[in-house]
Amino acid sequence: MPTAREALLNAALAALAELPWTAVRMVDVAGAAGVSRQTLYNEFGSKEGLARALVRREADAYLHGVERALRTGPDAASRLVSVAEWTVTAAAGRPLLRALLTGCWGERLPAPRPAPVRTRVLAGTAAQRRADAGPPAPGELLAAVRDRSRTVLGRDGAGPGEEACELAMRLALSYVVAPAAGEGEARGLGAVLRRALSATSPTAADR
Repeated sequence: MPTAREALLNAALAALAELPWTAVRMVDVAGAAGVSRQTLYNEFGSKEGLARALVRREADAYLHGVERALRTGPDAASRLVSVAEWTVTAAAGRPLLRALLTGCWGERLPAPRPAPVRTRVLAGTAAQRRADAGPPAPGELLAAVRDRSRTVLGRDGAGPGEEACELAMRLALSYVVAPAAGEGEARGLGAVLRRALSATSPTAADR
């Protein structure tokens, strides 16, 4: 059973699928989550605090997906392809994630700013203090993916290095910003990325 915080975040995300953020009401979010409005304010402090928590959860969920993808596939190159495909597929159906990856926040979405430092210090939970620091910028999110890729895949020289990790994410982001026509764009990206990684691998370069 979800905690009150998770229930409120789920309710806010469901409301955002139907309404622009400016039209989402705290009382309706609390009612949908089955808690009092006071509980909502105790947890997030304000509607802006709720927005920050919602965006932070989206960033965390994406990075958890990256870590899962990094453990999928027979070799390092295949795992990087999995990360790129996951990025494109997830962003296609999740407007908040697409905004986080591109920095393009539409009128319907919350675009929260970091909370004042004093407010962060007084926030009731560690989760909210972290959210109140503000969402990661696209470059920060890209760096987090690159660092996770290097950590999980290792740097023993047998697999893609830092440049390959950067290439995989840059290609993925290009598909997020300008989706390919038709369906199966993640598979199309995978084919392009496999060729690019093959061309930049040490064995290819030595031939």
